[in-house]
Amino acid sequence: MNVLPFSIGDDLQKTLTELALECPLFDPTFDPEIRLAEERFGDFQANGILSYCKRNQQDPRAAAQRLCDALGANNPSFQVTVAGAGFLNVTLTDSAMLAWLQRFHTEASYEGQLSSVFSGKTVVVDYSSPNTAKRMHVGHLRSMVIGEALQRLIRFSGGKVIRDNHLGDWGTQFGILLMEIKAEKYDFQGTPEVVMERIEQWYQQGVQKAKTDPQALEAARRELVCLQQGDATNVSLWKRINQISYESFEAIYQRMGVAFDFVLGESFYRDQLPAVYESLQACGLAALDQGALVVFHPEHPRFCKQPFLIRKSDGASNYASTDLATARYRAEHFQADAILYVTDARQCDHFEQLFLTVQKWFAAEKRPIPALYHAPFGMVLDGSGKAIKTREGKPVLLQQLLDEAVARAYALIAQKSPDLSEEEKRQVAEVVGCGAIQYADLSQDRTSNYRFEFDKMIRFEGNTAPYLLYAVARIYAIFRKASIEHATYDFSAVRSLSSFSTQTERSLAHKLLDFPMILSLSLKELKPHHLCRYLYELAGSFSTFYNADKVMVDKAAIRDLRLLLCQATLSTLETGLHLLGLRTLKKM
Repeated sequence: MNVLPFSIGDDLQKTLTELALECPLFDPTFDPEIRLAEERFGDFQANGILSYCKRNQQDPRAAAQRLCDALGANNPSFQVTVAGAGFLNVTLTDSAMLAWLQRFHTEASYEGQLSSVFSGKTVVVDYSSPNTAKRMHVGHLRSMVIGEALQRLIRFSGGKVIRDNHLGDWGTQFGILLMEIKAEKYDFQGTPEVVMERIEQWYQQGVQKAKTDPQALEAARRELVCLQQGDATNVSLWKRINQISYESFEAIYQRMGVAFDFVLGESFYRDQLPAVYESLQACGLAALDQGALVVFHPEHPRFCKQPFLIRKSDGASNYASTDLATARYRAEHFQADAILYVTDARQCDHFEQLFLTVQKWFAAEKRPIPALYHAPFGMVLDGSGKAIKTREGKPVLLQQLLDEAVARAYALIAQKSPDLSEEEKRQVAEVVGCGAIQYADLSQDRTSNYRFEFDKMIRFEGNTAPYLLYAVARIYAIFRKASIEHATYDFSAVRSLSSFSTQTERSLAHKLLDFPMILSLSLKELKPHHLCRYLYELAGSFSTFYNADKVMVDKAAIRDLRLLLCQATLSTLETGLHLLGLRTLKKM
C-alpha cells in the first residue's frame, strides 16, 4: 500500500480478507469489520476478529497477531498493533496521510475512485412515481429525495443509472374525471398549478355524483371503457390531464434538483399485459383461482397461502400486472443488471412477492435475472407524531411546504446577512429552504418515521442543511479573504512536511479519511443518513480546527497545509451535499 487509495478503509477490508484466506485460522465467513477508530487507538480498527474467534472457539489474540504480522510486513505507510482481546489498530504515518490529502482534495480527484456492487452495472432506479390528476403532497417527498440521493450515490460509484419515473397515469379514476369534465364542459385555462387544483375539484365532484347517482356511476364506467378502447376524445382529454399533471410535477422537481431519463407510466405497459399473463401461465407459475390469475410461492411461510394477485377475477389489471411488465421491459430494453425501487414501507410485501415471481419467471424463460432491491421508507409525521395534514384533514401540498420553508429561510437570511442584495437574499433563501426540506428527510434513517418540524430544520445549529451550507460558505470566505483561488492552488509547500504541526490538524485529516467508507456504507445499506451524520461531524471537526489553528500564518508550509485541510473539507462537504441532491452556496 505504498500509494494509498481513495478509500483506505475499504482497501484494508479487502486486504485483510485476502490475507485471512491464506491463513488456516480463518475461513471465507471471516469479516474484518474495518471501521474508523477513535484517535487514541489509531486511524482504523479491525473489530471482526473477536466475534469470529468466539464463534469458532479460537484464541482471538493469536489470530489477531497472525493478521498483524501479515498486514504490517514491509509496509511503510502505517503501523499495525494488536489491542485488547483481539482488535487490530492501524495508524497511518503522518507522511502517508499528508500524501493522501495532497492526492485527494478536490471533487474531481474523487471521481472514479469509489467502487460498489453497482460499479459498471446498468441500474434502473424507480422513484418519485406520483399519480397524475393529483398535486404532489408531503407523502411524495421521501421517494423523491431518497431516490435522488441513491441514484447519485450509485452513479458516483461507477454505475450506469437510468432514472425512471413510473407514473400512476392509468386507472378507474379517469372514468369519473372524464365524466365530470365532459358533463360540465370544463376547460384547462390557467397555470398548471391552478388547473391541477381544478382537476382535483372536478374529481371530487364526480366521486360525489357517482356515490349518490347510479346513472352518474354508469356514465363514469362508460367513459372509462371508451378510454380503454381508444376513443379519440377521451384519449385526448386523458393526455391533456397527464401533460398538465407532469408540468405541475416538473415545477417541484426543478426546485429540488431532480431529473429523470424516462417517464414511463403504467399506461405505457397496458398493451404488454396479455403477453405477461400468457408467459406466466406457460411457465407454470400463474394459475386461475376463483376466476383471478394468481401466483403462489409454496416455499414461503406467508406467501404459500397469500397469493400474488396479477389479474383480478373481472379481468382487470393491477399494480402487480404492471410491475411484472415493467420488470420485463427494463431487463429487455434497458439491459438492466439491477433495479432499485424506492417506495414506502407499506409496499414491502408487494415487492417481496414481485421479486420472487420475477426471479422464478426469468429463470423459467432462461433470461438473465437482474438484482432486485427495495429501499422502503417510513412516514412523515407532524410534531405530535401523527400523519402530517392540513387543518382540513388533507395532505399538505408539497409546493406549499417548499414555499413555507423558503419564506422562513428568507426571514433568517435577512436577519443574519442584511448586506446581501434583495436578489441574493431570494436566491440564498431558495437554496437553504429547499435544502432544509431535503436534508431533514435524508438525515433520518429511511426505515423510520420522522417528525417534520420547521423550527428544527431551518436552524443554523445542529445537524441541519443551513448549518452545513453555512460551513461551506465559511470556507469559501477563507479563500476569498486570502485572495486565493482554491480550485487552482497547488499547495506545493506541503511537500516539505513529514508531519502535522498540531493535533487539531491531524484530527481533521483523520476525519477526512472516513469519507470514502461512509459513502460505501451508505451504498451498501442504501441509507443516505449515514452520509448526513458524517458531514455534520466533519463540519464540527473543521470548526474545532479553525478555532484552534490560525490558517494564514507566516511559515509557507504550515499555511499551505492548513489551506489544504480547508480545501479538502470544502470538497468533501460539497461532494457529500451534492450527492444528497442539495445545492451549495459560496456566500451566505
